[in-house]
Amino acid sequence: MIELDAVSHDFDGRPVLAGINLSLAEQRVGIVGANGSGKSTFARLLNGLVIPKAGRVLIDGLDTAHEVKAIRRKVGFVFQNPDHQIVMPIVSEDLAFGLKARKVPKGEIASRIDAALAHYGLGYLRERPVHQLSGGEKQLVALSAVLVTEPEIIVFDEPTTLLDLRNRNRVAAAIAELPHQTILVSHDLDLVATCERVLMVEDGRIVADGSPGEVLRFYRGQMQ
Repeated sequence: MIELDAVSHDFDGRPVLAGINLSLAEQRVGIVGANGSGKSTFARLLNGLVIPKAGRVLIDGLDTAHEVKAIRRKVGFVFQNPDHQIVMPIVSEDLAFGLKARKVPKGEIASRIDAALAHYGLGYLRERPVHQLSGGEKQLVALSAVLVTEPEIIVFDEPTTLLDLRNRNRVAAAIAELPHQTILVSHDLDLVATCERVLMVEDGRIVADGSPGEVLRFYRGQMQ
């Protein structure tokens, strides 16, 4: 369960989010909104990348302001640009990075990496330098690096924006099969339409909350 209790946030006095009260229990929740609406800040609140200036964000009862290490074990985050997430020069080293930080045994690290890469047909990339990967391969490697840490919730911030159609479809298929609770921030309305619940953010507030059909109709109307 994700809960936001009277959450507000600003950057240097500029309001970004205001008075948000929500409970999110659905397996797949989509977030839409114009650029600058606050939706990316909303996403970053969910694993403690941003701590609210007012109110509380709770993940299964844990407060992001006080228990960020436990929160980040529960909540994985996939960035729009995988270059902002991939920190090691070799694919296998990057997937091992988070596991080593969690003190996972060496043998288990290797088996988790092999399983994650095999799942997406990326085993051939195991020892490949990251700079040689395509955009789609990088995004799937970034997702694999999150999955090997075994989070309960995964937050995606615009995961298909930088991809061509083929790789967009590969990443969309990977997201669709996830058993995790998934929070999906995206301008890709076809992708958002696969969610159970959709929120629209405007000027830092939730202005629509409901089924994909009704919220996306409202969103399209507002964007004309």
